[in-house]
Amino acid sequence: MYSIGPYRIDSRTILAPMAGVTDRPFRQLCRQLGAGLAVSEMVTADKRLWNSRKSRFRLNHEGEAAPRIVQIAGGDPAMLAEAARLNVEQGAQIVDINMGCPAKKVCNKAAGSALLRDEALVADILETVVAAVEVPVTLKIRTGWDTDNRNGLRIARIAEQCGIQALAVHGRTRACGYRGEAEYDTIAAIKAATSLPVFANGDITSPEKAAEVLAYTGADAVMIGRAAQGQPWIFREINHYLATGERLPAPDHAEIETLLVGHIQALHQFYGDYLGVRIARKHLGWYLTAVAGESAKAFRQRFVALESKDEQLQAIGAFFAGLQSQDTQAA
Repeated sequence: MYSIGPYRIDSRTILAPMAGVTDRPFRQLCRQLGAGLAVSEMVTADKRLWNSRKSRFRLNHEGEAAPRIVQIAGGDPAMLAEAARLNVEQGAQIVDINMGCPAKKVCNKAAGSALLRDEALVADILETVVAAVEVPVTLKIRTGWDTDNRNGLRIARIAEQCGIQALAVHGRTRACGYRGEAEYDTIAAIKAATSLPVFANGDITSPEKAAEVLAYTGADAVMIGRAAQGQPWIFREINHYLATGERLPAPDHAEIETLLVGHIQALHQFYGDYLGVRIARKHLGWYLTAVAGESAKAFRQRFVALESKDEQLQAIGAFFAGLQSQDTQAA
């Protein structure tokens, strides 16, 4: 399919980094379901903050399949280079630099997509980080700062010259945030103008849309973000559709329960009982979007009040037993 340094990637689907979502349990689940890469949550380049509880979880890659890819964010070349070196020491096999995040708390610190306004600084950062580590360095960007300054193509050329080995492009500008529709013309232009593996990101929510975007842009893979929340099987659905032109059947209630229970148990184990129970609540809410009806809405409201892992698992079992009983009666 395509390669990043020594790593050949055979899937054209990639899990996008999402703060508060793409933790180790979720990354491992998405890899199991067909994602060729699963990018970590963004880690600050300021190592002084790495002793925080949040950073300790984000830096944990124990047991993950290769290649392990860690995303770092910051605006100081030396600090980013040091962060890259330390992450490699802790097991990162690919380092990804974030120049795509539009969040104000990131951009106000001259990091994320704010960097796109300063092409000289972009070049300085990329050259410094690439020189600092022996593993491949990749980059995630947006199409530009705003619609009047779509400099994504110039940034891509800088990235290639600096030794970046793959590029993910979100089809919106920094000013767009997540509003409006993603545009793919800039991604197509970047792919046509560089020899880098290019990953198209933004509004890819179905197998059909993935195939359409890949055909239009010529990109090597699609990067899936919000569409994977609560539906991690989207990776195998897209892979199957790209291979056969046919849609896989949607997972039935029994399979959704199996995947959900495994995911919730992994969260409990990774975070411990107190945090695991609380983080499980938001994931349960996302999974229930695949289960229509008032019963799902009512169950979600009950679930958020549960305070122990055993209560959560028992409640999930009872809820899905009811759904499967309804399935049997309807058959």
